[in-house]
Amino acid sequence: MSDSVSQAARPRPYRLAELGLIILAIVASTSAYALVGLGVDDAMPTDIYGYMAWLTALALLIHIVVWWKAKYADPVLVPIAVLLNGLGLAMIHRVDLGRVEFLDSATQQLIWMTLGVGLAIAVLIVLRDHRWLRRYTYVSGFLALFFLLLPLIPGLGRTINGARIWIGIGPLSFQPGEIAKILLAIFFAGYLVAYRDQLVLAGPKILGIRFPRLRDFGPIVIAWIASVGVLVFERDLGTSLLFFGLFVAMLYVATSKVSWIIIGMSFFAAGAVLATLLFSHVQQRIDGWLNALTAEEYNKTPGGSYQLVQGLFGMANGGLVGTGLGEGRPNMVPYAESDFIYASFGEELGMAGLFVILLCYLLIFERGIRTAQKLRDGFGTLLAAGLSFTIALQVFVVVGGVTRLIPLTGLTTPFLAQGGSSLVANWVIIALLLRMSDNARRPVDEFHTGVLKITEDPDSTTASARRRKKTADDSDRTDAVHRNNPSDRTSSDESPTTVHATTPADEAVTTNLSTRRPSGPDQRPTDEPTQGGDR
Repeated sequence: MSDSVSQAARPRPYRLAELGLIILAIVASTSAYALVGLGVDDAMPTDIYGYMAWLTALALLIHIVVWWKAKYADPVLVPIAVLLNGLGLAMIHRVDLGRVEFLDSATQQLIWMTLGVGLAIAVLIVLRDHRWLRRYTYVSGFLALFFLLLPLIPGLGRTINGARIWIGIGPLSFQPGEIAKILLAIFFAGYLVAYRDQLVLAGPKILGIRFPRLRDFGPIVIAWIASVGVLVFERDLGTSLLFFGLFVAMLYVATSKVSWIIIGMSFFAAGAVLATLLFSHVQQRIDGWLNALTAEEYNKTPGGSYQLVQGLFGMANGGLVGTGLGEGRPNMVPYAESDFIYASFGEELGMAGLFVILLCYLLIFERGIRTAQKLRDGFGTLLAAGLSFTIALQVFVVVGGVTRLIPLTGLTTPFLAQGGSSLVANWVIIALLLRMSDNARRPVDEFHTGVLKITEDPDSTTASARRRKKTADDSDRTDAVHRNNPSDRTSSDESPTTVHATTPADEAVTTNLSTRRPSGPDQRPTDEPTQGGDR
């Protein structure tokens, strides 16, 4: 009876469902690629079969690795990533066909996708437990700072469109800030888990809201100064906003205190006003946002609103259902394949297509937050929430800028826009979410199969050895007393002394990644399993 109940409560892997969704994603992506060729040249693209085979091979390869190494992982993440990546390839190819010189940009993006999927597979194979990353909390922080400072090195950093956020090695260029955002999420998760109690339990109450002590303002002040430093020295408004927003969001998840949101928004507002007054490139973006439709801003070169206005006109031309893939004129918008690829989709797929794309991002965010809720360790909860919020905030900033909700920032749309560094980083984020969702849903008894190695706690083993030695010494002393006092032998034979031997099953066991954590309301004894099935 109990076996049948436990089998019924056992989570399903859903790998066949994932395979079906991947097939649908490949069909939709290949169809979009074919429609682009039909719309522009009235003929199927000559490389359609090679493109479909390459995309299918990458999707099936990561699916097989997930089935092999993380069979309980979320079945929705990979299909959505493949779909967005495939649609982005189709639109990049469409913009390329509208250029005077064909650059074969879609093939270059497919190569970057191959690298991103390869790194995602490596993460799934090498990283068997996300808690292993907590060991490298401060290493991740220093590496993130190193990557953020790389573009400032003379001879290595490159300035493109006024922002110094790139490094160049020969003909190749890379944006190290995309890797830094993952490292920052790991650092923030490890730091906030360790110091959460100090941030939660102390501080004065003002208007019914408990605010932190002045001494606890240090982390948010440091994050604010670092984000302003990125804005000043690298002239990158988008990375600065993403960096500070990520920290404030994870701080709120860790403490559940609204006061941190209020403080974070206050610091952001102060930094925005200061940057607007002191830095001309920020003032140009503000003017282009507020006065976009004026002739002065529209004709200003550089830094005018020509790009923004053309993107708005393109989306207006698309209407509700769009002009159709290959039937619009997205090339009239500068950087239509990268910064403004969302506007390109708006023209050719219409508002309905844009809502579908937003829904895909919403599903990634929802699955990441669901994973964060199911995880039973504080570090994993914060890391999953932080990585999910990174994608959500990036989408909000890009879409808000293209639709004139907020000023343009220069960030790229995840998976869709042309850009190798962003694509690689987002595939790594998907791999980390897959690993954490597998650990959240995997039954406890399957941790002994090698997915999470179970070993004895050295401290507990030493204590058990001492207990066994003490029991043996007591037994030897008792036998010696009986030998010296024959009158006790009969009674001892009739009522032998029971010695409770300590078996290995009685010893506390813990995963090989468990660490001694500070006491807190969410901490559990080390002999409790920290992962398990659905609650």
